[in-house]
Amino acid sequence: MVKRIRYYIFLKDVLKLSISCFGGPQAHIAHFQRFLVKERQYLTESDLNELYALCQVLPGPTSTQTLTAIGYRLGGASLAYLTLLVWVLPAVTIMTCAGLLLTSFEKKQISLEFTRFIQPMAVGFVSYAAYTISIKTVTTKTGLVLMVVAGVASYFIKTPFVFPITLLIAGMVTAFDYKAHPKVEKKKFYVEWPNFLLWAGVLVFAAILGAITKAYPILLFENFYRNGSLIFGGGQVLTPMLFTEFVQYPKLYHPLSPQEFLSGYALAQSVPGPVFSFSAYIGTLAMRDYGIIGKLLGAIMSSAGIFLPGTFLIFFMIRFWESLKKYRPIRASLEGIFAANAGLVAAAAILLFQPLENSLVNFGFTIGTFCLLAFTKMPSWAIILGGLILGFLIK
Repeated sequence: MVKRIRYYIFLKDVLKLSISCFGGPQAHIAHFQRFLVKERQYLTESDLNELYALCQVLPGPTSTQTLTAIGYRLGGASLAYLTLLVWVLPAVTIMTCAGLLLTSFEKKQISLEFTRFIQPMAVGFVSYAAYTISIKTVTTKTGLVLMVVAGVASYFIKTPFVFPITLLIAGMVTAFDYKAHPKVEKKKFYVEWPNFLLWAGVLVFAAILGAITKAYPILLFENFYRNGSLIFGGGQVLTPMLFTEFVQYPKLYHPLSPQEFLSGYALAQSVPGPVFSFSAYIGTLAMRDYGIIGKLLGAIMSSAGIFLPGTFLIFFMIRFWESLKKYRPIRASLEGIFAANAGLVAAAAILLFQPLENSLVNFGFTIGTFCLLAFTKMPSWAIILGGLILGFLIK
């Protein structure tokens, strides 16, 4: 009975996060720190940082994997899958509805001008996440150097693979200082391969089935599953790949116009929850020639394809992560991973602001959001709601 109540309470808290977390994975971690760690105390800050760093090394939607991993630690696989469903459902539903609405009114222009303040506010969330992570995890000169190097590397090297490579190199640097850590009794552990084999099996099976049947829903699933297995760095990395496949060089699906694509991307930035929910919007429009059932099926297959690979991989890793981290070199490597992670988040804030106009308004909303998070107890959803209201009122 107690376990069921705990499930219910945790899932209710996940639902609150799913409708109040804005700004992508770097901003989501700040919400998780404030709500899940400080208010609810489901886990410690160290545990959260470890899970977040682990998910950064793996491909897939980082914040989704982190939250799912928390659910796994609290209640096993059943709670983890429920956590995934509750977390993604609101955003996926909103983006599916946006796709349905757009296909119903293709001849009308749908203005998203009221969301123009959300982008600089999201940068404020990311900046605050970088600040909170750095002051709590960067405590040595080595850590400071690694944070700066990681930030510079991710800023100038334009490839998604810079994320896992930087984290792994930073972890290797501090792993050599393992003697500074006390010995902990180690236990033998075994790597359980089923989830890894499940990930690889689905990848191969979807590719073969799509090639044989040429069925659009299967091809959509395979497309997003493949992308979800290769994406490091969040929705910002996924977006140019989708633009290439569904706008510039569409092979089989109904092509999206640049205006449709950018309108959906702007909306995805202004809705709570995972940015990867953008896939539901793409899937809906790609299947617009097949009626309402086809469009809904497109949204479902695209969403399942983008979220499942990262989930399978985090389930594979988390089963032996607790045993693995008892080894001193592994624990020592976490210092470097945490420091590099802080640098990556700081670089993300700069990169996200660059596409915006260098105006006093954008600077003001970024700095104002940071200050509200740092110096007030105003909830994040209220901050974002205020930005949306101002977007409606200010022309």
